[in-house]
Amino acid sequence: MRRLRVALGDDQALVLSGLAALLQELGGIDIVVQARDGAELLQALQRAAAGHGGVDVVVTDVRMPRHSGIEVVRALRARGDYTPVLLLTTFDEPALLQGARAAGAQGFMLKDAAPEELKRAIERLAAGETLLAPVSTAGLPLAASDAAPARLTEREIDVLRLVAGGYSNKEIGRALGISDGTVRNHLSEILARLDARDRTHAVMKALAARLI
Repeated sequence: MRRLRVALGDDQALVLSGLAALLQELGGIDIVVQARDGAELLQALQRAAAGHGGVDVVVTDVRMPRHSGIEVVRALRARGDYTPVLLLTTFDEPALLQGARAAGAQGFMLKDAAPEELKRAIERLAAGETLLAPVSTAGLPLAASDAAPARLTEREIDVLRLVAGGYSNKEIGRALGISDGTVRNHLSEILARLDARDRTHAVMKALAARLI
């Protein structure tokens, strides 16, 4: 099965690199563009289209400097580029969903989605489907940004940043000068504080809440 070529856009460097690492770790996806703002994303997509292969799906944050995600979609459609675009947002905002639909986006989902859900959404868009049903956080565990921010210690944040970078427990221990057991203890506390089911989910929730 052909690997999907994906472009990512987000103004937070750690979110950008974290999403790229997590999606590539799940397999079947190559991140061929990473952009920090809307203008950079549009330029990179134009270069990719002029080169070999282009991209199969664009995944971008709704709120970015120098062209929002919705403005990126409008600009792509205006120049005749109908590459499927999946817009990500931290909060459930009906006005943004309406704007995404009007601009010509094919997908819209919350940043708090699990990486596996994001991968499935990318695959569905690449197959020609649309995912523009209203989104809702009802029934989902609240992300830290949805309520009072979860409190993580400085050491827990250090551990979680290394997890986001793809480090193993042993590598985290070596980097921070602590034992494997202490790393495991920190991770258990992080999962409890963020109400996350595993380390990957914890990273995604922390990124969405801008804790790391």
